Amino acid sequence: MSITTRRADVADAELLHDLADRTFKLACPPGTKPEDIAAFVATNLSAGSFRRYLADPDRIVLLVASDGEPIGYSMLVAGPIENEDVAAVVDEKVSIELSKFYLLADRHGSGAAAALMTATLAEAAATGAQFCWLGVNQQNQRAAKFYAKHGFDVIGVKRFLVGAEWHDDYIRRRAL
Repeated sequence: MSITTRRADVADAELLHDLADRTFKLACPPGTKPEDIAAFVATNLSAGSFRRYLADPDRIVLLVASDGEPIGYSMLVAGPIENEDVAAVVDEKVSIELSKFYLLADRHGSGAAAALMTATLAEAAATGAQFCWLGVNQQNQRAAKFYAKHGFDVIGVKRFLVGAEWHDDYIRRRAL
């Protein structure tokens, strides 16, 4: 199996939406209403949203593929931190957010996530940031183990809105 990563471009917007539609629910805690997941995807992970993200110079979107088939993506976001809980523990001047990191469920454990994380952290470091931070649902044990393995430590908590429901996230950070 050949695993490759590359920067996404505007031609990938539909593909990214499809991946997001298939993977976002994996990060949500059990009991999250399907209509809330669908509303979040429609609002934040549509093809139009990805076109805007890909045109934004403060964002970097990467795709990971296995034998040429796209199976996941990540997104880095530089710039102001609007969430007060995050701003209290993360210095936006020297940090970049790992906003999205998703892999198709049937590819978990394949090595593709590690390859994507390596490429994502290299891109983050290339921006000149000193730290990379992320938010992850407190009930997502699989992601927690993965992020801990890659050096992300819990430094705080925040709330995250999915549809009409608030979720509790850990804020994690690592040096680059």
